[in-house]
Amino acid sequence: MAREKTRIKDIAERAGVSVGTVDRVLHNRPNVSKKALEKVQKALDEMDYKPNMYASALAYNKEYTFYFVIPKHESEAYWEEVEEGAQAACERRRDFGVSAKMFYYNRFSVDTFTRIMNDCLKQAPDGVVIVPSRLDVTRQFTDLLHEQDIPFILLDSYMPDLKPLSFFGQDSFSSGYFAARMLMMLAPKEQEIMLMKQMRNGNVASKQQENRETGFRHYMKDHFPEVTIHEVNLSLDDKREEYDPILEAFFTEHPHVHHCITFNSKAHLVGDFLLKSNRRNVQIMGYDMVPKNAECVRQGSISFLIAQHGYMQGYECVESLFDAIVLKKEVEPVNYMPIELLTKENIDFYRRKNIG
Repeated sequence: MAREKTRIKDIAERAGVSVGTVDRVLHNRPNVSKKALEKVQKALDEMDYKPNMYASALAYNKEYTFYFVIPKHESEAYWEEVEEGAQAACERRRDFGVSAKMFYYNRFSVDTFTRIMNDCLKQAPDGVVIVPSRLDVTRQFTDLLHEQDIPFILLDSYMPDLKPLSFFGQDSFSSGYFAARMLMMLAPKEQEIMLMKQMRNGNVASKQQENRETGFRHYMKDHFPEVTIHEVNLSLDDKREEYDPILEAFFTEHPHVHHCITFNSKAHLVGDFLLKSNRRNVQIMGYDMVPKNAECVRQGSISFLIAQHGYMQGYECVESLFDAIVLKKEVEPVNYMPIELLTKENIDFYRRKNIG
């Protein structure tokens, strides 16, 4: 049988004080004597009183701003989904004065990350969501967040040494391993595979992409060591129109390559080229259900997409900060996103906005 709700009147009678005194104690208001406070606290303990944190937070009438420090991105990119999810969660918690503000940094520039984090700290945020830069650089700021008792969540790349409140993202090594296994179910007899990267100064954009490639190569070494993996860099320093000649040259020189993979959200760069050049015997596998990728899946130039639920991640980051800061609840420290495979047959049933 459910326990009856404890009334303020019941607490007051047990403590031998007025209802107004109990109300002031429960809401941390002033003008309560030490003796009265002790009586009320004793009564609360004896009655095993559990406060309604949701109602208390609503009555407190405070505003909360959560700052997101994320990579600068184009329209229809993966990070746009993260933003949409975050804003949807803020809308849900609008009565509590919850809002999110976005700060953008260049993923290849430590200096911009440093500047943006400094700007963020100056705003005295209630909570922060960080897509981390290098561990040593990120630690400089997470140490300050700990000192100032500001909770933060890591998104995309898990760095447990930084001791975040929580983490949201895929297990990137397992994701890359899974991608290799799925790809080789389509291409068990292939001798060559193309790996498309987008690099700058020899570096990919994130630790997550590096870990996916590590998982992929681990599987390939164990199960298909004879397969040659050709790397093709569609450099982030080049313009979009320069990519097609690079791809044309590669496929002309490697006529036996029928399968490609990439660990970023730009599989459509190769997918669009394959459609334009009418290379129907070549397919690519990639990440993220952004609209351009989805269209290539529907038209057949992308065979598989691995979804990482960007919308869900943005939404849950706000919800976790809300639970921890506003409702004073414990939150899950590690939250791995599902590794889901999207194909032409199921992509239209994938619910991009699957929370709310």
